Amino acid sequence: MTDSTIQITLQQAAPIPLSVQLECKSGELLALVGPSGSGKTTVLRAIAGLYQAQNAQIICQGEVWQNSMQNIFLAPHQRHVGLVFQHYALFPHMTVLENIQQAITHLPKQQRQAQALELLKKVHLEGLEQRYPKNLSGGQQQRVAVARALARQPKVLLLDEPFSAVDQVTRRKLYRELLVLRESLSMPMILVTHDLDESNLLADHIALLHKGEILQTGTPDFVAAHPKSATIARLMDQQNLFTAQVIAHDQATQKTHLRWRGTLIEATYQVQFAINERVCWMIQSENILLHRRGRPSNGNKENPLQGQITEYMESSGLAHLRVQVDKQLDTTISINVPLHVAKRNALGLHEEIGISLLSEGIHLMPYQALRSES
Repeated sequence: MTDSTIQITLQQAAPIPLSVQLECKSGELLALVGPSGSGKTTVLRAIAGLYQAQNAQIICQGEVWQNSMQNIFLAPHQRHVGLVFQHYALFPHMTVLENIQQAITHLPKQQRQAQALELLKKVHLEGLEQRYPKNLSGGQQQRVAVARALARQPKVLLLDEPFSAVDQVTRRKLYRELLVLRESLSMPMILVTHDLDESNLLADHIALLHKGEILQTGTPDFVAAHPKSATIARLMDQQNLFTAQVIAHDQATQKTHLRWRGTLIEATYQVQFAINERVCWMIQSENILLHRRGRPSNGNKENPLQGQITEYMESSGLAHLRVQVDKQLDTTISINVPLHVAKRNALGLHEEIGISLLSEGIHLMPYQALRSES
């Protein structure tokens, strides 16, 4: 472990079950992702010293903040932590400048104002020094909270759902500001969020938390495309999740053949699953090819399916489709296509279309029963 890294291990059965092992390097942003009640904020509080897990080891940039085996536990004020709360927790009776100066009382008085003004400049709030929190927008309040967190010269920055209290337009602006700000921060950053789009945009790595347990870590793209289980695929909001049976592995073509509800499909070679084994499988929308109507191509031959559009919605330049490919068993596949492609192909509700499932995008997982297929 390098000195610029924070390493967290938390283990306990009760009162809040935890099974967590995380690492975040300086300059990286790690997103803790999971549904409400999964334990995200508890993990953050444990790092900050606001919650003491029973069996834990927390080492930040070479400092031992907690080691249960050695009976070491540093109080919050002994840890160099910058913490931005969900609702910012600004002092309402203090001005912007005073709120930040309150966090740097360790400095001589004559240095505090200059340091606070420098931090305000860093978060683009020059000119608002004498305003009170009630006279600030949600985005401005958040930036004050970030400046105050940075005032303590932290060794780690913790962000507890900091964008949830602002509107969507402000949120996008704050995303851009955080992306710019983090380039100048030489510390690990840990973001708690339940928003997958947010983690995809901001994070270098994500850690998927469910019922207090870290199920998988990795880059957002990798975890989304290669979940270790169907549970993880569900938590990553993967829409196209099914069960099948492995019927053959073809080493020559590097393909694995599956029987899915009476249909034969082929995936990339995934020999870790035995012949006749039941598996779960998924495919992301970007690996589903829409057949150009009236103009077939060779690409259409890869796991081709015919179906009828049962849902059609347009949003943000995309057409979101659900295609019923088996009327008898009511099997539907979700696909997103650029809106101009949908218009060019005259797609709409109840239209008959052809799609192909690209074998390279079919990912297999251990079998578990799916409610959608029961």
